[in-house]
Amino acid sequence: MKVIAINGSPRMEKGYTALILTPFIQGMMDAGAEVELFYARRLKIKPCTCGEMYCWYEKAGECCIKDDMQMLYPQLREADILALATPVYIPLPGEMQNFINRLCPLIIPILKNREGRTRARFHKQVKIRKIVLVSTGGWWEKANFETVVRITEELAKDASVEFADAVLRPHAFLMKEKGKLNKDGEAVLDMVKKAGYELVKEGVMNKETLDAISRPLISEEELRCRYNNLL
Repeated sequence: MKVIAINGSPRMEKGYTALILTPFIQGMMDAGAEVELFYARRLKIKPCTCGEMYCWYEKAGECCIKDDMQMLYPQLREADILALATPVYIPLPGEMQNFINRLCPLIIPILKNREGRTRARFHKQVKIRKIVLVSTGGWWEKANFETVVRITEELAKDASVEFADAVLRPHAFLMKEKGKLNKDGEAVLDMVKKAGYELVKEGVMNKETLDAISRPLISEEELRCRYNNLL
């Protein structure tokens, strides 16, 4: 099984998204997956600007923009799982949004009504069957992830593949104290690794595992006090 993981955090390997994504990848590899990781910030990915759906109606499956996506497209076509990792911005970092928009050439505009919505699908040569989200945020509640989850879920539905759920870590900065991982952080990362293993080995991440990853580390009131005291 092949997995392509895209880390959309501008902080790349130094960010909390990488802190969560690293054991998730290790879990997938322990279950037998081959994983390739790319950092969106290191790639030259321009916005989708042709304005004429060239990849659908001029040359199906081909993008007219010549940048690093031309290197990624063949690898994406051969992947079984696409893992999107991102912090919550408003709602996504720009590099990650560009990457998602530029997936359009992988989709063929053969439209069907599925569950009351118009949907397309991936081209037949695209092997991706699951899209999974890994996301971190600074605020307390899981509801802060709703827009990012919805974007990822809609992408999967528009490509007619499975949305394989989301690994979410709110107030991720509380996993560390004075720059070092604390006991809560260690416990969370153990569960993240387990989630990656489950996804590849069992085809699904258990709800109990995902809940353990996103559990509150302090009260909502205490977190807000900490934020407000920074002002």
